[in-house]
Amino acid sequence: MELAEPNKTFKNYSINLLNSWNRPLSFVVEVLSNQKPMNKRQFKDNVYNELARITKSIANPHRMEIIELLAQGAFSVEQIADQTNLPIANASQHLQVLKNAYLVEINRQGNFIFYRLSNDNVFKAWKALRELGVERISSIEKVVKEFRKSKFDFETVTINELIEKLDSGKVTIVDVRPESEYKQGHIANAISIPIEELSKRLKELPKRGEIIAYCRGPFCLYADEAVALLTKAGYKANRLEAGFPDWKLQNLPVEVSLN
Repeated sequence: MELAEPNKTFKNYSINLLNSWNRPLSFVVEVLSNQKPMNKRQFKDNVYNELARITKSIANPHRMEIIELLAQGAFSVEQIADQTNLPIANASQHLQVLKNAYLVEINRQGNFIFYRLSNDNVFKAWKALRELGVERISSIEKVVKEFRKSKFDFETVTINELIEKLDSGKVTIVDVRPESEYKQGHIANAISIPIEELSKRLKELPKRGEIIAYCRGPFCLYADEAVALLTKAGYKANRLEAGFPDWKLQNLPVEVSLN
């Protein structure tokens, strides 16, 4: 069932208030004082309807994937379309929905427009939804486990386990995301070897110790493919269960490559 549109009074209130963000505080106070008072029921209905706009904007598999991608950094609509296997027109429409819900924002660089998440709270919301889904919907965890079991045979490493391994000094971290994502932010001291280059660059990795590969997150398969390749080549390798945004969210050491 579609949720009812906010009433006209609240629509006008929202528009006036949004338009007032760049005005002096006295103007904002004036806007607020000119609104008709709402009763308790109207207040709750209007607030929950507005919050529902956010959940409705996320409730699409393509937009969920776009949010996970934008958690890695800023991308153009062409890059987003390529990474999500969507036509550019479709990717643009999905981005507009997210933008209208204030979940993404644009950054103009010359003639180019890049999209990024509005702030860390957007990824926090996506992460909470992801974890809730895995916890409460058994079919999600079943699909993930069965797929990985049919394709790969290894255990994942949690963030806390990786921290302990780093203390031993016998771990090499490999970022197998595209280089453009690595440059926008990566786990400190991680080596960038995109998955499509890994088979040709194995000699760059030490045979001694353990290699931990990571990518965008739990549903990203770059790290799984990397571990399968490394194991077949005789390396001791595992994948980080989480992705770079999860690591960053815990305020753990990260680096940005400016070149």
